[in-house]
Amino acid sequence: MSKIAFLFPGQGAQHVGMGKSIAENYPAARTLYDRAAEILGFDLAELCFNGPADELDLTVNSQPALYVTSLAALEMLRADSPDVVLACEMTAGLSLGEYTALVFAGAVTFDDGLRLVQRRGAAMQEAADATPSGMISSLLLKTEQVEAVCEEARTAGRLEIANYLCPGNIVLSGDNAACERAVELIDEAGGKAVPLAVAGAFHTEIMQPADARLAEVLAGIPLKKPEIPTVSNVDARPHDDPDEIRELLVRQVVSPVLWEDSIRHMLDAGVDEFYEIGPGRVLRGLLKRINRKVPCTTINDS
Repeated sequence: MSKIAFLFPGQGAQHVGMGKSIAENYPAARTLYDRAAEILGFDLAELCFNGPADELDLTVNSQPALYVTSLAALEMLRADSPDVVLACEMTAGLSLGEYTALVFAGAVTFDDGLRLVQRRGAAMQEAADATPSGMISSLLLKTEQVEAVCEEARTAGRLEIANYLCPGNIVLSGDNAACERAVELIDEAGGKAVPLAVAGAFHTEIMQPADARLAEVLAGIPLKKPEIPTVSNVDARPHDDPDEIRELLVRQVVSPVLWEDSIRHMLDAGVDEFYEIGPGRVLRGLLKRINRKVPCTTINDS
């Protein structure tokens, strides 16, 4: 019998129209959007289903939108294939998706998770607005080449590796001038640089104002031991202790996301079937670059 793991997407997977057909056809999913409107104070469903895209893409909006839409997709899977949900033995989420994974694992309630995500998105948006910064994907280069690019580009400003996604796909994050220099260096090294449509330098010290605010919010949110192992972005390992999970969620804002290591940990633990639950197919694509043989089913409405 397969050992199943669920993966939940992060910021960047959002698109106008996401979740619409799920909410129309699955009452449990519609209930999540209705509850989100009560908590957030605005019609999240309208924003997800009809846009406009520029508002949906704002960090303060895209994070709660992805969180709710991913959990709506989970409700669709729960209705159509309840045995698959019951059989899931591990979970992880990319950056924001870690909160979705923790809700699925029973470590935090939907309501509290949404409040956390709302505050996280707002704090990260404010930190980004305070410092002109950005993120770029480096494609086709080895890790040591990207590290050398990062070192040289720091002559123009702060720059760090933000995401270790898969072989040949590493994300850099930092001041705009350093990002621009990194694009030149990546091209010179034979790689391909892709600027990302994000508000700022996530998963670096530039986000420190956000991690301080998030720590205050997390201190007042009850967390429980996850019912299944939930792999942390920070160290690519699952944690049982709620206080450790709380600390790691704070550190995650300013620490690189170890996604490739997280997937490899799950594979080493015996996972041989994945489900990507939520908008997009980014995680499925990353998995193919890590291990082509392991199947991954995408659960969304597109």
